[in-house]
Amino acid sequence: MGIAHSSRQFLRMRLSLSPLLAFVILSTVFSSRSVAQTWNLSWSDEFNGAPNSAIDPTKWQYDTGILNVNNEVEYYCMPGSNTAPCVASSPNAYIDGNGHLVIQAIKINSSQSPYSGSWTSARLNTANNLQSFQYGRLESSMSLPIGAGIWPAYWALGDNISSVGWPASGEIDFMENVPASPGNLGPNVIKSTLHGGNSSSNCYCGSNGLGQTYTFPSNDPNGTDVTTFHTYGAIWSTNMVQFYVDDPTHIFLVRTVNDVPTGLTWDFNHPFFVLLNLAIGGTGSWPGPPDSTTPNPAIMTVDYVRWYTPSAVAGPTMSGTPITTKAGSPASSTLSLSSTSGMGRVYLSCTTTAPKASCSINSSDALNPYTVDFSNTASASATVNVTTTTNSAGLLAPNRELNKRALLVGTFEIFGFLFVSVILLPAKWGRRVQRTLGGAGLMLVLLVHPGCGGGSSSNTGGGGGGGGNGTTPGNYSVTVNAYTVSNSSGNPDSTTSVALTVN
Repeated sequence: MGIAHSSRQFLRMRLSLSPLLAFVILSTVFSSRSVAQTWNLSWSDEFNGAPNSAIDPTKWQYDTGILNVNNEVEYYCMPGSNTAPCVASSPNAYIDGNGHLVIQAIKINSSQSPYSGSWTSARLNTANNLQSFQYGRLESSMSLPIGAGIWPAYWALGDNISSVGWPASGEIDFMENVPASPGNLGPNVIKSTLHGGNSSSNCYCGSNGLGQTYTFPSNDPNGTDVTTFHTYGAIWSTNMVQFYVDDPTHIFLVRTVNDVPTGLTWDFNHPFFVLLNLAIGGTGSWPGPPDSTTPNPAIMTVDYVRWYTPSAVAGPTMSGTPITTKAGSPASSTLSLSSTSGMGRVYLSCTTTAPKASCSINSSDALNPYTVDFSNTASASATVNVTTTTNSAGLLAPNRELNKRALLVGTFEIFGFLFVSVILLPAKWGRRVQRTLGGAGLMLVLLVHPGCGGGSSSNTGGGGGGGGNGTTPGNYSVTVNAYTVSNSSGNPDSTTSVALTVN
């Protein structure tokens, strides 16, 4: 009896729990499809170790010598080198024993001439397969020196630089600072920039880079200038890079593939390696040359370098209102998007099947019109703009080559007809009949060969009835693609199709 009673009680309990279990299971399934963005630490160097212990050779290598770039004066040394002017007992890069990497620039002589080697310094990188990075969140915490000529940087170059060169390899500057440069940055301003392009004269590079400055606020709890530790980083994903200082949720600059000038390509959808260096400018350089205010040694202290990879998130749900327009007239659709608050920013692109038409995205995101931000909201909107081409069905420009051929053929036909009507017809028909037949024949030739009269029946394609060169009336579609910060495949995370009718 006791056993039977227990079984019935268990059955009743099981039945009563079934709806709850179903709810939990369903909640788990649906929540996994749309979740807030999280980050996983995938690589780092915390620079822990005893004073003057070796910098991890599995993570870092060194550029050495005079690199002959940017009118700089430094000679880069690797730790342990006694190749003049390097001194092994005074390394330009070392572990300080307090969890930091120290990069120090040391004055050798007072020359300000570019490439003079008047200072020694260090430049570390993760190239040659030590560590490649493609997408994710890259950041470094560091404090920087202040003084004329100083130029510290935390940045990345494309792994393909040896084959395609710079700037085609792409360059991501997470942080650059020239703290004493007149009229430029100063000690409380840094700059983040993307550089790319075909060549140094055909690019978005140098002063034409896709960059922006960041000024530390006067109430910044981490300090109001670069001498205190700040974190500099970027969230990097397919077709989009977002830069931040100290807090990855507080983005100050967003650049996408749509920001690249016409005729150039987005050079950031491939692996990169990371660099840390402290340069010293010479005459004609961005920071200018060092002077009596420049500290010797000038010390850049790095707390860590970290790479986080994102958890996979689903693309937003999207829908757009149908578009109806007349060829040649602009039109738009309101795009509604929903996701999960905390998912972060999403990049949007569009294409259309309508011939000789184009589309573009315009959102209310203050940092970039091609993105929507789900950092603090679960819903967003954007406008899909469509531009069509007037469908001109009237007369088009004459086809000169076709008209020449028609005129030549018509001329021979005219002479042939006149020969028949004037020479071969019997004289008894009389000249009046000949003139009448000749005139009628000439009119017939002109009708058969309108090219002789300057008209044209050519059609350059895409037109409507009678010929045209614009967007043909019909039913088409606009496809909108969404790419999240976890996108690494290059394929959109979600899409929607908007109906387009062209009249």
